[in-house]
Amino acid sequence: MCCSRFFGFLIVASFLLLATATAFAAPLNPLEVRAQTAYDRAITHYQDGRLGEAAGLLRGFLVSHPESPLVTDAYRTLAAIHTSRDEANLALGYLDKIPAGQQQPTDILLEGRLRIRAGTVTDGVALLRTLPTDELTLAEHQQRALLLAAGLAELNQPQSALYFLNQSLLVEGALTPDEILARMHVLMDAQFSSTDLAEAAFMYPNTPIALLAQLKLGWQALAFDQKETARQMVDLVLEGGSGFLYRDEALTLLSQLSDSNQLQRAIGVLLPLSGRYAAFGKLVQRGMEQARADFRPTVPVRFIYRDTAGDAAVSQRQVADLAISERVLAIAGPLVGSVATTAAEDAARQNIPLLTLSQKEGLPASSPYVFRNSLTAQLQVDALVTHAMNELGMIQFGILHPETRQGQMMADLFANAVEMRGGIIVARESYLTEQTDFRRQVRLLQGLDPNAPDEEEPDADAVKKEEEPPPFEALFLPDYADRISLVAPQLPFYGLEDVQLLGTNGWNDPMLLKTAGKFVEGALFVDGFFRHSPYPFVQDFAENYFAAYGEDPTILEAQGYDAAGILLTLLNDPRTNSRAGLRWALAQMPFFPGVTGATRFDFQGEAIKTLYLLQIKDGVMTQIN
Repeated sequence: MCCSRFFGFLIVASFLLLATATAFAAPLNPLEVRAQTAYDRAITHYQDGRLGEAAGLLRGFLVSHPESPLVTDAYRTLAAIHTSRDEANLALGYLDKIPAGQQQPTDILLEGRLRIRAGTVTDGVALLRTLPTDELTLAEHQQRALLLAAGLAELNQPQSALYFLNQSLLVEGALTPDEILARMHVLMDAQFSSTDLAEAAFMYPNTPIALLAQLKLGWQALAFDQKETARQMVDLVLEGGSGFLYRDEALTLLSQLSDSNQLQRAIGVLLPLSGRYAAFGKLVQRGMEQARADFRPTVPVRFIYRDTAGDAAVSQRQVADLAISERVLAIAGPLVGSVATTAAEDAARQNIPLLTLSQKEGLPASSPYVFRNSLTAQLQVDALVTHAMNELGMIQFGILHPETRQGQMMADLFANAVEMRGGIIVARESYLTEQTDFRRQVRLLQGLDPNAPDEEEPDADAVKKEEEPPPFEALFLPDYADRISLVAPQLPFYGLEDVQLLGTNGWNDPMLLKTAGKFVEGALFVDGFFRHSPYPFVQDFAENYFAAYGEDPTILEAQGYDAAGILLTLLNDPRTNSRAGLRWALAQMPFFPGVTGATRFDFQGEAIKTLYLLQIKDGVMTQIN
């Protein structure tokens, strides 16, 4: 999604001003005073960043004071809270409660953004188009134009998206002209054909848009070895003046046109081969070397390894060395998040394709030259939820997650994925990493009193409730095998039975079967590599690797194998003889039959993968897709 979260916060500012104006109305009666006090308390929590508590107080306010004139403002603030938490459907629910006669332009702006975010893009775009522009401030004009551009890009209408990006340039708002031009850069790179670019250059003459389109045409021409055309385009860009934001990129293109025949048939590889992450880096290196033995391009390709030692400053020097001194066609790696962030920035400056293995959030979106081949949290959650809802027909889910950054992120992503597909999160609980007794969390998941003693004789109503089936069909547990071994046996012990357990790649550990046994029978989880997959190409890779190193490969070797395999396969085409050509080939690559799942890249360079769906059947981990 192209829209940033700050839109929700800009909208909330006007909501709070409306609420403040209410405080200066006529004298309030006692009931109105209590309502105002309750509302003000909720807003104070909101302004302090305590969103969960603010939402709870506002919901309580709506129940206790349904006739208050502040109800509409409460709906607006609840919508803003859920927007800031990426809970689009919940936010839309509160916006829908605002009476049509009380809607403000900011309400419609937010609703349009949320409908785009929730996947009903056509509805969101149509709503924003009907918004009367004479009621908008300049900042809101820009916001509407940016939202329409984002929605139309998702609807694959790039020229219309560019039109509204241009409209956003004409008014002063939250984004600067350079930031808007950067969005045009991404849009053109992802969705514009040569014909589209030529049309843009014609439609917006003597503007930065025309220069950007000509620059893109130059890169495309170089990718197809049309050097004369590329030279004409870059000359037009450089004649456009020194103030053009992407003039340095034009100079880089000019340099490649002069020296492209001197590029080595080589791939630079950035891995931590010493220091605290050395063990991981060496496993990835093994996988890449196995790929070099298995994939044999017609023209040999060298791998030039550089040891980052897990240090971002070191990698910065290495990217420059590989790009300028070694003149490699592309770089694979890095593996560590902070190092990958720096390398991505430098690769973008050098206009050299980077195929990273890091899971660091936002890397591919940072540059058209950055691609990612890694197992991300989003990929895992999407695969799990799609199977549970589409194949198993489940709609009600519970979540039990550790109170860690990874656990919180996984739980949030899972909840969003379920709600985006029309499902329901019935209950959600968390636990401390050092915790060993999960009675409280299990009972809360069931809607039971966690403080009621187990030995106490319950009344008839309680017995009935205890005997009722679980309130959800599946329980998501995003943790590792050692912790699952503690949690899983306590679920039936405290009465939570007959639910489908769902897990992440942390479950893919043989020790889980030994320590959790029957308590994880039937559990479903995903991973990016499965050593015992029945796929012949996976078996060939695993057997060849074992013959070379005497060990079974893990997902690290598999990811290195696929990253190298992708680059070697693309470079086996003699037409792919430049960095621009290789970047283009990566962006247009059909599904690559990798051992980490069939893989291609989306318009931002993020991997789209078919993951391995695994299930424990009769005490054995089995691939079911």
